[in-house]
Amino acid sequence: MTDKPALTIVLAAPRGFCAGVDRAIQIVEVALRKFGAPVYVRHEIVHNRFVVESLEAKGAVFVEELDAVPDDRPVVFSAHGVPKSVPDEARRRNMIYVDATCPLVSKVHKEAELHFAAGRQIVLIGHAGHPEVIGTMGQLPQGAVVLVETVEDVATLQVKDPDNLAFVTQTTLSVDDTAQIVEALRARFPTIAGPRKEDICYATTNRQAAVKAIAGRADMLLVLGAPNSSNSVRLVEVAKTQGCANAMLVRRASEIDWSVMDGVRTLGITAGASAPEVLVEEVIAAMRERYDVTVEEVVTATEDVVFKLPRVLAAE
Repeated sequence: MTDKPALTIVLAAPRGFCAGVDRAIQIVEVALRKFGAPVYVRHEIVHNRFVVESLEAKGAVFVEELDAVPDDRPVVFSAHGVPKSVPDEARRRNMIYVDATCPLVSKVHKEAELHFAAGRQIVLIGHAGHPEVIGTMGQLPQGAVVLVETVEDVATLQVKDPDNLAFVTQTTLSVDDTAQIVEALRARFPTIAGPRKEDICYATTNRQAAVKAIAGRADMLLVLGAPNSSNSVRLVEVAKTQGCANAMLVRRASEIDWSVMDGVRTLGITAGASAPEVLVEEVIAAMRERYDVTVEEVVTATEDVVFKLPRVLAAE
């Protein structure tokens, strides 16, 4: 018998690393093996301090811009994508560079370029200042892409030609919020062209669906992820809209405020696409120290997507 209170942990699945994040981390690790340390990385390779610090321990050096990288050392561009000016500058300096942009983000870049080539102005649905948004807008000349963040933004949007528009989206948005913005765009600009296939990536969609499946049962829901991780922050929002008002983001177990666990009998746990499973296991272990834990997993989809490494590293 135990005198610990009972706690049921309901794990959302899928959760944690997606194929794009897996590939980006692997790119840094393979580059370190191929070129030796240090390998420089422009911006956080993915939005997770645990991952960044693990790679730093292996010899990765994270910088904000290329001017902090010596000409004779390789540099990796983050999974979020970069403006075209960045690889242009790397080529000008004859640098070895490896682009770890998620292929699903690259797909959005290509869509935007095709619309631009067809003479359309592009409306990008996304969050201002996010690296992915900066990268997507930076694929095209100034003014070719206009950003909207909310349904309200659509009402005041100024465009060059209302009949010659296309929209693309950031890959890590709320599926439901984005659908409302798209609806508003189509209502105001009936001829606006959209992507052939949804821009919001499979991993974002699947993780939000998994949270929806458990949120109604949970007294509290923890999302393992970083405050600057768009997909992780969206998971907290989704949990709240699905009836779990007590949903919060934590980086790892040491950040848990145990006072808010009072009265919690069923705890939902998920992880953003850039959060490793080891952090989920760490939280479960911390719960076991305080509670008599039963773990249940709710699986809403299975994922088998794998992305190849760039050609420069493929021989590894």
